[in-house]
Amino acid sequence: MDAVDRQLIQALRENGRASYAELGRLVGLSGPSVTDRINRLEQAGVITGYRAEVDPASLGFGVTALIGLQLSDAADHEEVAVRLSDLREIEDCWFIAGEDSYMLKARVADVDGLEAVVRSLSLTKGVSRTRTTVVLSTKWENRVNELPEED
Repeated sequence: MDAVDRQLIQALRENGRASYAELGRLVGLSGPSVTDRINRLEQAGVITGYRAEVDPASLGFGVTALIGLQLSDAADHEEVAVRLSDLREIEDCWFIAGEDSYMLKARVADVDGLEAVVRSLSLTKGVSRTRTTVVLSTKWENRVNELPEED
């Protein structure tokens, strides 16, 4: 990956709908050259997808919570992760270091929905304890940071 690839990635992170012609103007390449580079980055797994960012509340998900999970000593981390993936309300799942084993971001319609998610998690084989923090407001999310410089 060279400096041009890094510029393309940064531009796509900031605007995933940019055309190949726009990207080409930005990095000084033709549209077909940009297409080839982006295809190569996708095939290499550097670019993993494109998506629309939406306001969760406008879709009926007015409550966001961060939920830490402690697992029992005998729990299989991978089996727990598979079970967690079945809960549609869980938007993000991180395996973390510290007192908790997993940190989840859940989005639900209301507090009753959150209670149902926490209850489901508590009944999940391998989960010994949950710790829930309700998000009062989101100051920012999905911030696009600058890519580190090339070595």
